[in-house]
Amino acid sequence: MLPFLKRIYKTSVFYGFDPKRLVSAFKEKGNKSFLSELAEIKRQQGNNADFQWGNPNPILTEKMEEGGTMKGVYFHQDLYVARLIYEANPQKHLDIGSRVDGFVAHVASFRPIEIIDIRPINSQVKNISFRQADLMNLPEDLIDYCDSASSLHAIEHFGLGRYGDPIDYYGHLKGINNITKILKKGGVFYFSVPMGSTQRIEFNEQRVFSLDYLIRILTPNFTIKSFAYVNDKGALVEDAELTENIKSSFSCWYGCAIFTLIKK
Repeated sequence: MLPFLKRIYKTSVFYGFDPKRLVSAFKEKGNKSFLSELAEIKRQQGNNADFQWGNPNPILTEKMEEGGTMKGVYFHQDLYVARLIYEANPQKHLDIGSRVDGFVAHVASFRPIEIIDIRPINSQVKNISFRQADLMNLPEDLIDYCDSASSLHAIEHFGLGRYGDPIDYYGHLKGINNITKILKKGGVFYFSVPMGSTQRIEFNEQRVFSLDYLIRILTPNFTIKSFAYVNDKGALVEDAELTENIKSSFSCWYGCAIFTLIKK
């Protein structure tokens, strides 16, 4: 698909219309049409009046899909890091900007977790404590705050304005530097960002980092305990060796690097 058409397609999906899914729904062999199935269920209803008929809401593709998806960046990173935190059982865990309805919910199912986001959250849920803050500007009371912290698929957005944050080309570095200050010496930092062989800014969505760059900015203050990644096919690779694959970012164009780091 040409780059111009890819942009049109991505924009249409963002606004809720997926042309490829619609076409596949009508091309699928043996797929009964929405109208024929509607006629059949009304025939079966006969004179029964238990249910009224509401407005039609056609769902045309789900009968051709799997019953669930157990792949992709968010599925793997959220579950994987939550498992690591369960095994580590830290005294106090603080999360910065990770997905609330994924990773944070996983952790909150077995322990308290404190979370920080630049945007407000008005819901209140057991085991989750929320504080609104911009982590490019660290509140002083958070210095040496905890022995465990996480930021999953969040730092790549810092300073790009997507979430109402101020524009800052170096926002990702300020965020990492401030999270370093939040952790006590010897504390553990669970960190993930998009990874690709071509480092780039896709404004205002995100940054994509090369693995070589990530290692250079992290190792002055952290020791790498373990490294995992999600590849371009959406599969998780645990305990990956950081050798000759560093330069190629494991041949990813849009993967996900997942670090377990120990503060020096």
